[in-house]
Amino acid sequence: MTTGSIGDDSPFAFTFANLRRYYESALENGYRVITCRDWAEGIRPAPGLKLMVNRVDIDVAPKKTRRLAEIFSDLGIPATFFVRLHANEYNPFSFEHYRCFRALVEAGHEIGLHSEIVDQAAIWREPAEVCLRRDLRVLSEMLGVPIRGVASHGGLTGLNNLDFWKTRAAEEFGLLYEAYDDSPRFGLFKRSFYLSDSNWSSWKCYENGVVRPDDRRTPNEHFAEGHEVVYLLIHPETYYDDHFYE
Repeated sequence: MTTGSIGDDSPFAFTFANLRRYYESALENGYRVITCRDWAEGIRPAPGLKLMVNRVDIDVAPKKTRRLAEIFSDLGIPATFFVRLHANEYNPFSFEHYRCFRALVEAGHEIGLHSEIVDQAAIWREPAEVCLRRDLRVLSEMLGVPIRGVASHGGLTGLNNLDFWKTRAAEEFGLLYEAYDDSPRFGLFKRSFYLSDSNWSSWKCYENGVVRPDDRRTPNEHFAEGHEVVYLLIHPETYYDDHFYE
C-alpha cells in the first residue's frame, strides 16, 4: 500500500512520513519551533523570526510518542506533551508507558498535565481544586520534573473541563498557563494561527480564535503562507505508517 503525500486528502494522509515532512516544511519556511512553556515565559515573534508552538496531547496512545520523539530528535525541535492520569485507555504508571514518558523528559521535552478536573469533580464528588493540585503533585513526583502547564482534555462526559478556568487563574496553582488561557500574559490561541488534527481524518484551523470552517489544508500549506505564530496541536494516535487501524 502506498501512503498519501503532502496535500493528499485521502484517508491515508495522516502518516508519520507526511507528519515529518510537515515539520520539515515549518523549518524550511523559517519557523523557530518552541514549547508552550517557552511562549508562557515570553518568547515572541520578532522581525525575521516566526514561531511555531509544538503541542502534543496524549489522549490514547503513549507508545506512539516514541515515533514523534524520533522525528523531533532528528529535526532538533522541542515539544510539549500533555499526559492524562485518569484515562481508561492507558495507565501512565505501567512499565512501558512510564518508560515512554521518561524518554520524553530525558530528550528535553516539556511535560504538562492533560487535565480532566471537571469530570473528576463530578464523578468523584470532590472539589476540582483538590483534584488539580493532587494531579499536578502526582505527575511531577512520577516524572521528577515541575509541571508548569495544563491542557484541558475533551472527554465523553458532556462536561467541559475548560469551564474550571472561567473563574480561576493558572497562577493560583503554581502554573504558568492553561493551553487555551486567554489572559494577556499567555493568550496564545487568540494570538496565533491554530492548527489541529482533532478531526481525525482532516485538519482544522482557527485564525486568532476564529474558525475557518472550510479550510482543511495541511500544515505545510499554512506554513508557506508565513503566519507569524502557528500553534500546532497533534495527537499521537492520529498517525500511522500504512493505515489507521494498524
